[in-house]
Amino acid sequence: MDHDAPHYLHQLPVPGEERFLSLALVNTRFALSHGQVDLLEDVDAARLWLVRHELLADRIVLSGRQAGRLRVLREALRELFGARAEGGAPPAPSLDALNAALAAAPPTPRLLWTGREPRRADEPDTANPVGAALCSLAEDGADLLTGADAGRLAPCGAQGCTRWFLRSHAARRWCTTKCGNRVRAARHYAARKTAT
Repeated sequence: MDHDAPHYLHQLPVPGEERFLSLALVNTRFALSHGQVDLLEDVDAARLWLVRHELLADRIVLSGRQAGRLRVLREALRELFGARAEGGAPPAPSLDALNAALAAAPPTPRLLWTGREPRRADEPDTANPVGAALCSLAEDGADLLTGADAGRLAPCGAQGCTRWFLRSHAARRWCTTKCGNRVRAARHYAARKTAT
């Protein structure tokens, strides 16, 4: 393992992140053995995350205010995921933050005609690339919250883990095998300690 690599390279992706970037966004804040990690902790880190996830062109500069809006969206999605998983109503500010991101730079619907078939396409707002990135993440989160996968959305059950994932089956409780192994090892240790 490369110990000089950024923290996000030490984290295994969780089920669902490959399909839903909003899930990957929520998981940019997590705990490691040495403490909390925030992959969006400053403007450069937030910009790097957006570029690496192909939501922002490398040449685009991100302002502190825009990085803050990205972090607000992340926390709003985290609260909305929690409300969905618990079957309750989310805090109004979280819903407002998601809706503000949806309105930041909505894509423009277009009809494209390639070959012999027309198709509908939504083109991002090129005049507001950061707003378009936030809007795309918010749309992705709204799709996850309202789509067929919403019932599979779950927080990791391992103590200290704050990541969210999509369950592959109802019995799955942990985001990765690493978390599952940690829980099983803790149970084994506790059982041995109680037996002695």
